[in-house]
Amino acid sequence: MPRLFTGLEIPSETALMLSMLRGGLRGARWIDPENFHITLRFIGDIDDRTADEVAAALERIRRDPIEIRLNGLGSFGNGKPHAVWARVEPNAELAELQAEQERIIQRLHLPAERRKYVPHVTVARCRSSTNEDVAKWLSERGNFQAQPFVAGRFVLFSAKSSVGGGPYLVEEAYPLAA
Repeated sequence: MPRLFTGLEIPSETALMLSMLRGGLRGARWIDPENFHITLRFIGDIDDRTADEVAAALERIRRDPIEIRLNGLGSFGNGKPHAVWARVEPNAELAELQAEQERIIQRLHLPAERRKYVPHVTVARCRSSTNEDVAKWLSERGNFQAQPFVAGRFVLFSAKSSVGGGPYLVEEAYPLAA
């Protein structure tokens, strides 16, 4: 039973910049640069037949390439931090691609995503980091910016069932070229 999600890959130059953020955060488990990505839609653990249906349905998407800008850092967690991330500047093209994938997944009778979409690249998972640890780390690195890049495709990733962070495999790739 594969665990699937769609996303945008991060170019190696940008991954290198993101990897330079590593360190200085107690209790963090850093994501390996080859596993950096921007999640578009988490699909979850599904059977092989449904995975094939998802892969086929995603082939119908016709969109132009999308300019991606990483600008700033942040964290997720309600009371206790669970991840630190690089912010992806929202834009209409990215939002429309994500929304189209959401509609496709729901048409296949998979559950709707309950969380609001916040485009980001996870840099580390916080195992035992405190709010104070994360606040200090963010204040020391909060003005992070990377060179913009153009995403020319989105991919269907698979992940091993684990605590997150990879390794991720590209199962299918879909060009962004309307």
